[in-house]
Order: sequence, then structure tokens, then C-alpha cells
Amino acid sequence: MPLPMKLHANNRRNLMKRLPGGLILLTSAPEVIRNGDVHHQYRQSSNFLYLTGVEEPGYALLLDPKRRAETLFIPKLTQEHAVWLGHIPDLKEARKRFGAKHVAYIDELPSAIRAARKGYKLCHAEGPLPSEVRAALKGLKITKAELDDQLCELRAFKSADEVALIRAANKATAAGHVAAMKAARPGMYEYEVQAELEREFLKAGAFHVGYGSIVAGGASSGVLHYHHNNQKLKQGDLLLIDAGAEMHGYTADVTRTFPVSGKFTARQRDIYELVLAVQKHCIDRARPGVTSLELHKESERVSAEGLRDLGLVRGSTDELVESEVVRAFYPHGLSHMLGLDVHDVTGGKKRRIPVRRNGKLRYHARLEPGFVITMEPGLYFIPALLDDPAVRRKHKRRINFEKTERYYNFGGIRIEDDILVTAGKPKNLTVTPKSVEDIESICSG
Repeated sequence: MPLPMKLHANNRRNLMKRLPGGLILLTSAPEVIRNGDVHHQYRQSSNFLYLTGVEEPGYALLLDPKRRAETLFIPKLTQEHAVWLGHIPDLKEARKRFGAKHVAYIDELPSAIRAARKGYKLCHAEGPLPSEVRAALKGLKITKAELDDQLCELRAFKSADEVALIRAANKATAAGHVAAMKAARPGMYEYEVQAELEREFLKAGAFHVGYGSIVAGGASSGVLHYHHNNQKLKQGDLLLIDAGAEMHGYTADVTRTFPVSGKFTARQRDIYELVLAVQKHCIDRARPGVTSLELHKESERVSAEGLRDLGLVRGSTDELVESEVVRAFYPHGLSHMLGLDVHDVTGGKKRRIPVRRNGKLRYHARLEPGFVITMEPGLYFIPALLDDPAVRRKHKRRINFEKTERYYNFGGIRIEDDILVTAGKPKNLTVTPKSVEDIESICSG
């Protein structure tokens, strides 16, 4: 999918309007050594990517709001670089490729700062600043906090171009998840399924994953951030895959849980349909003005009612939610923001709502049109939680421990989609199948 350069030009203009009183300087993320002289795969810093579209190291961006001037600085590379790493773009090519008004070589950055700093007392800066750049900024106050906050607010609202990129990431992600459902069989290893999944990402032109893929079979599906992906799948296992392709920095975040053998058992189907009902209930309520905490409480209520209907817990819905019984089966949050980061910005300090819960200060947001959020309820049977003596003492009358122990080889079920909040009905950007019937049909070939 071609990258829309007008997206980044608009982002630069919007940022300069918000920070008219200082120079704005960002440098690209440095390369990170993996070991010896080998680097990790490069990933640009999200703020720099948001403003430039540049996915390579060695660049810088200088914005001069008073004069409405912008300059992208590109690395001045040698012919030796071309021998080892390929083509070197010149200034004209970089200007066309990235849509910047002015382009110069990076060694001109100090002199450009000296020319632009007249009339300013501060510089909003992010990223590594070499000594010669710091010398050019001497006498200006260098600050990062306000730049971070303004970018946090801007990035929270996704433009049509950004939504299109998230849709493209979701399309590639769906191809991967469907390929994994088709491929998974008892006797395979989790990493073999991961290979089928991520092959489809690459085929779609998504060269990065948004985060490390979770491919968790059997009891490991109850490990929330499982990362080993090295166990053999067995007959009767569930396989939970939490994975998202990244398209030009914008990621999908999708979880599907399906039966390795091709068909849910009655017990698995009961829990799966309960989680799906929770998700559908909450997606429909993802409207402007609702807070993410209110949505999470709704997910706990529907989960509590379903668990009670299955005979796993006892008590009124209010009692089950307020006593936190549900958290023994559902220990994570329902939702988070999504965009250039899988756990994306929350909308700036004006939009953060502090909430004290379980002794910890958490931040959540009131939904607004343009937010893209995940919706990921889950239910798990985790011995480390359900066998915790403190949990047993606290909930001995509310949890049917004799029955929950029969689920210990079950692991867990999570279903996750990516939702665009609009002025009206929310839009689901995820196209990966999730009904019981569709999943069993795909798994069975």
C-alpha cells in the first residue's frame, strides 16, 4: 500500500499550529546493536514516523512555526554504503519521496538551527542530539514534555488516511490468522503455526509485526503474554493467537482462539460463545462520551452473568463485579488505544482520567470520534490465580472451585478486534472470522 505523504505534511502543519512559540526538532531513532556488529531490525520512533513517514535511521526534522518552514535532513552517505546496503537517495529524490518542502543533508543541521533560532527562547526536541547540534541550541531552553503532550493529543485522533493504513494492516492480519487456522494440527509445534501466520503478513507487504506474535496452545493460552511459541500442539487443545501485521508503522492487534482439532468441545464452545457475547455487547457500546473504564465494567458484568449461568460462580451480578470475583477469570483490561504503537497514546494530559483501582493509579480515556481502540475480553482458567490461597480465602463462597479445577488444562479464550469510534455506530476494522461456525469451517478445511 503506498504511503500517503499528505498525511505527514498535515501532521507537521498541525503540530506547528499547536507549538508556535518554539523551534521543533526531532531526530530519528538510533539503530540498536543486537550482538557484535549485528543490529536489530530497525523500527523508526513513532513520533518521527508520524511527522515524516521516514522508516530509515539517520534523519532529522526541523520545524520553524513562526516562518512556517520545515526542513527534512537526510544522511550524507558514502559510496561504500551503496556497496553494502544499496541505493543512496539524493536531495531531489528525498523531497519527492517524503513530501517535505525543503530537504538538506544532516551535516547542515547545526547551521540551519543557528539561522532559524532568531526570535525563539526554547526548542521542543525529541531524539538523540549530537554535541554539534546541542552547541547550535546553546542558550535556548530544550524541552520535551509539551512536544510529547501535543503529539499525544494529535495522534489519538486517526485521520482517514491513518484508518486506511490500519484497515490494510487488518487485511494482512486476517490472511495470517486464517492461514494459521487452516494449518494448525495436533503434533505441530507452535512456531510452525507462527511461520504460516507471519508468511501471510510478508506476502501482503507488511514487513514488521506490531508486537511479538503470541501463539499459545493448550494451558499456555492462559498465559497472557506468552512468548515461547515452542510447544507441541495436542488433540483437544485450544490455540490462542494474538498477532498483528504492521503497515507503514500502523498496526493491527487481533486475537483469535480456535480448536487445534477443528471442532470446539462443548465446554470450549460454552466459554467461547460467552467471550464473544461480551465482546459484541461492548463493541456496540463504544460510543462517544463513554469511558474505557465504563466499558470494562460492562465486560465484567456480562462475564459474571455468563460464568454464573455455567455454574462456575455464585452470587448477584453486582456482588460478583464489586467483589472482583471476575478478575480471577479475567485479569486484564478490555481495551487500549491503537495506532503507531500497539498500546497507543491516550490523547494528551487533558484527556487522561485518573482512576484509583486496586491501589494503583490507572489512566483511561473518554471515547471520542476518531479513536481506534481494541476490544479484547477474555476468560481464563489459570491455576496460579485460582489456586492462590488469598483468592481461595476471599472468594470461597463465590467461586465453585470444585468445578473450575476441571478446566485447568483448558487455558483461556480471548477474542480481540480493532474498533473505530465514530459520531454514530462504531466501525469494526477487523475482518478476521470469529463465529464458531466460521472458525470450525476454516479449521476443518
